[in-house]
Order: sequence, then C-alpha cells, then structure tokens
Amino acid sequence: MRNTARWATTLALTATVVGGPLTGAALAAQPTPSALYAPSALVLTVGHGDSAALATPERAVTLTCAPTASGTHPAAALACAQLRAVDGDIDALTPGSDIRCTKQYDPVVVTVDGVWRGQRVSYERVFGNECVKNSYGSGVFTF
Repeated sequence: MRNTARWATTLALTATVVGGPLTGAALAAQPTPSALYAPSALVLTVGHGDSAALATPERAVTLTCAPTASGTHPAAALACAQLRAVDGDIDALTPGSDIRCTKQYDPVVVTVDGVWRGQRVSYERVFGNECVKNSYGSGVFTF
C-alpha cells in the first residue's frame, strides 16, 4: 500500500509540474520563445530504507530546468547546472572528492521521476547514509 501511495504522490506532482504550465491561460500568456525548449521537469523524493518500495518518502521537491531553473528545490539553479553538465544522466553524477563520510549504514533512498529535455526519466538509488547522498551531485540531491 505504501508503494501505491508513493507512486500516486509522485505522479500527481509530476502532472502538476509538467502539465500546470500547459493549461489554457498559462499557455496563451507564455511568450513564443519558451516553446523552443523541450520540457525538463522532475520530482525528486528522499526517504530512509533499503528500497523505494519499502521507504516512505520524507521529502519531495520539484525541479524545472527549461527554460529557466525553478521549482521547490532549494538550489534549483545549481541542480539544473549539474544536470546539464551530465546531459541529464543522473547516473553520471559523481561524489565530490573533498567530502569525507562515515561508514555508518543508515540507507537513504532517492527517486527522480519526470522528463528531461522531453525524454521520460525514472531513477532510484540507495545511498549508505545522508552524507554519501549529499556528496553526489551536491546541488541535485541536497534538499
């Protein structure tokens, strides 16, 4: 049941982020140049557990990177810059070399769902602890 609720929440947030700007008045009010950008809108969640199926999402943020960085992500501009640097390949994000973390095992699950430059994105990763999570793509996963 928890997994169903998680997916329902994720899909609702994704629909709001992606579909919200496309509604009637907003579509008519948008300037023509923004139509040149393929959508890049993501919903990121974080929770504790060994997998997304077993973890309850503790936080969720939205991140829109085209045409400009926005959303509820606290470091939207930095996160979008890091994602652009790896062309949206979240697996390509690497840990910072100057960050040292303990080996304490307190698993943290991050999920990313949405679209990047018009292509569907679905990502899930379990990090050993919060410090390790924050070291990967420090702007992307720090929320």
